[in-house]
Amino acid sequence: MNIAYAQESAKEEDFFKIAKVSSPEGTILEVGGLCTLPNGDIAVTTRRGDIFIVENPSSAKPYFRKFASGLHEVLGVAYKNGSLYVVQRGELTRLYDSNMDGKADVFETIYAWPLSGNYHEYSFGPKIAPDGSFFVTLNLGFPDVWWHAQSFVPWRGWTLHIFEDGTMEPWATGMRSPCGISMIDGELWYTDNQGDWVGSGSLMPIKKGAFTGHPGGLRWTGLPNSPLHLTTEEVYKYVNPRLEFDANNQAVKPQNIVNEKFATEYQIKSVIPQLQLPAVWLPHGIYGISNSEIVKIPKGVFGPFEEQLLVGDQGQSKIMRVFMEKVNGEMQGCAWDFRSGFQSGIVRLTWGNEGSLYVGETNRGWGSAGDANQGLQRLFWNNQVPFEMRTVKAMPDGFEISFTKPVDKKYAEDLSSYTIESFIYKYQSVYGSPMVNTEKCPIKGVKVSADGLTARIIVGNLRKNYIHHITLEGIRDMENKYSLVHPSCYYTLNNIPEGSKLSMAEVSTKNTAKTISNTTAVNGVYTYAQIKPLLVKYTCVACHNPDKKQVGPGFIDIAKRQYSIDKILQLIKNPQPKNWPDYATPMAPMPNVPASDARKIAAWINSLAAKK
Repeated sequence: MNIAYAQESAKEEDFFKIAKVSSPEGTILEVGGLCTLPNGDIAVTTRRGDIFIVENPSSAKPYFRKFASGLHEVLGVAYKNGSLYVVQRGELTRLYDSNMDGKADVFETIYAWPLSGNYHEYSFGPKIAPDGSFFVTLNLGFPDVWWHAQSFVPWRGWTLHIFEDGTMEPWATGMRSPCGISMIDGELWYTDNQGDWVGSGSLMPIKKGAFTGHPGGLRWTGLPNSPLHLTTEEVYKYVNPRLEFDANNQAVKPQNIVNEKFATEYQIKSVIPQLQLPAVWLPHGIYGISNSEIVKIPKGVFGPFEEQLLVGDQGQSKIMRVFMEKVNGEMQGCAWDFRSGFQSGIVRLTWGNEGSLYVGETNRGWGSAGDANQGLQRLFWNNQVPFEMRTVKAMPDGFEISFTKPVDKKYAEDLSSYTIESFIYKYQSVYGSPMVNTEKCPIKGVKVSADGLTARIIVGNLRKNYIHHITLEGIRDMENKYSLVHPSCYYTLNNIPEGSKLSMAEVSTKNTAKTISNTTAVNGVYTYAQIKPLLVKYTCVACHNPDKKQVGPGFIDIAKRQYSIDKILQLIKNPQPKNWPDYATPMAPMPNVPASDARKIAAWINSLAAKK
C-alpha cells in the first residue's frame, strides 16, 4: 500500500537528483571515509579496513582500484602532499605509494592512542587544519549499562590535535559519539549523536579548552597537558547523573521525568563557563537522529544555496541544509530539510571536482532508513531553482526571511501564513530529551520587499538561547502559486541582535486566519495532516514512516498487528523490542507523550489497517 499526500509544490527530488556510484560485484562499501583527490578521483575507506581509489567517479562505469586493505575500521581519510592519512581505531596512519604501482606500500603511524577493547571506541577523522596539522575525535565506550557512556582509557571523549612529527595536544572534551568532525573555513566543527547528556543533535565549534557537554572524558582533565581542569564532580553538582539501581542492585536505565525541575545547557553555562553551546540545533527526529559530516557548498554549485552548509544523517538517510550568521560575536543560524531518499545511513560527504556531492553510506549495527546496508551515491543539481527559504536572519524584533523566488504578496502580507513557536531541550544524563518549555510566538506584522524576495516579520515572545520553529505554510510563489518545497525550519537564537526595529506603521497586519480545529476526527478518523504535528512533536518520525520501514516499522505495519488503542498506549510508554526482532534499534520509552495525544496517534494508526 502507498499512502498518498497532497503536495502542491514541486518536491526536493525535482531539483536535486540521486545517482548510484556502481562498485564492482562483491565489493562491500560500508563507507567510513571520503575525500576528493586533486585529480578528481575519490578516496573511499571502509569499516572493513579497505581503501579504494575511485577513478572517473561521475561516469557510468567508474573504476575502483584497491589501494590498501587489512586496516582496522577506517572511519575517515584526508589527502595531503601525495599521501592519504586515515584514522584507524587506534591510530592516525599515513599511507603512501612509493613505487607508483597504484597500491600503498608505506604505512606509517603518526600517532597512536590507547584502547580498552570496548566495541564502541570508534575513532573519527582526520581533518587537516590550515597549518597542515590534524584533528581527530574519539568516541566514548559503552559499558554493559550502555546508557552511561564512559571513557575507559585516556582521551576517549576528546578531540586530539596531532602534528606530523607525532606530537599531540589534547584539544577539548565533552564529545559522546563525534562522528561529524568537519573543517569549515579553517575552523574545526562537529556534530554529535543524541544520547546521554546530548538532548539532540547540533552543529558546534570545537574550541581549544572547550567542554561540549558529555562529562565522560572529564576524568582525564587532571593529566598535565589537559587544556581544561573541569571535573566530573563539578558537573554532577548541578546535574544529577541518575545512576539508578533496582531492588536487586542491578543498574536500570533512567527515563525522562515529566514535570520535573530541570536545567538547560545555557543555564548550566552560567556556572560552568567552559561549556560550549551549540551554534545550531538539529531537532532530534526531525532533522535526523545520528547526525554526521558537515560540508560547505562551494561557489557556483547547488544554485541559490552556495556557501551554506549541508549535514548528513546516518539514521534517517538524509541531508539537512544550514545557514549560519554571527550575532554579537557568536555563530547561530537556521536548519532545513534538504534531500531525503538515500539508500542507507549517511556517514561521510565530499565534493567532487565536477560539482556533485558524494555520499558515503553504512548501517551495520546502526539502524537506518533505506533498503541497502552500504554504498556510495552522488547528489547533483539539475540547474532548476526550487522555491525555498534561502536564508533566515535574526532581527531585533523578529526575523528576516529571504526566498529563492519572488513571493505572492497576497499571501506573504497575511500574518496567517506564518507560525512560530520556541522550545529547548533538557541538559540531563538521561538518553536524549523531549522538547520542553514550548511557547507560541505571535506574529505581529510583516513587511515584504518590493521585489518579493524578502519578508521581515515582527515576532513577539522571542527567547534568547531557544530554538524557534518557523513555519510558512501559507506562502506561495508569484509565478506558479506553489508552496515552499520545505515550509518549515528551526532557528537557534543564541543572541538577539541590536539595531532598529520596524514600526507598526510600515508593516502589514492583515490576518485571514480561521479558527477551525485541526484535531477533530471525522467519523472517528484522523487524517495524516492532523496527526503529523503530533508525530513530529514527540519525535515519532525519527524512526517511523507512514507506509515503509525506516529505523523502526512503518505505521502501516504496526496497524497490521491490530493492537487495541489501550495496547498502543501501553507500548508507547513501555516498548517491547522483542515484538520486532528484525529491527536493530530498540524503541525508547516515551512517558512524555500525554494520554490524550497518544490516543489520537493510536486511533490514526489503527485507521490505516482498513486502507491496506
